[in-house]
Amino acid sequence: MNEEKIHIKFEEAVKYVNDFKEPLPADLLLKLYAYYKIANKNYNNPGSKTPLINAFKANALIQAKNIGRKEAMKHYIELVDMEIRNIK
Repeated sequence: MNEEKIHIKFEEAVKYVNDFKEPLPADLLLKLYAYYKIANKNYNNPGSKTPLINAFKANALIQAKNIGRKEAMKHYIELVDMEIRNIK
């Protein structure tokens, strides 16, 4: 899959998650968070007002730190396809 197709599929997956109404498991949300941040080259510290949430988010980013932008998009798409689209 070329870069443009990956980017389009990534944006579609992000929209799908944003529009999803059912609650999602915290571990899945943390993985999606990390992949999203890496895919968008957003390496800012987590912005939650709750220190514990910031710690979990920072940990998720540390676990995914060795992947590139394109790979993060692919992982995000795969998670959405395998874990969220199958919920309905």
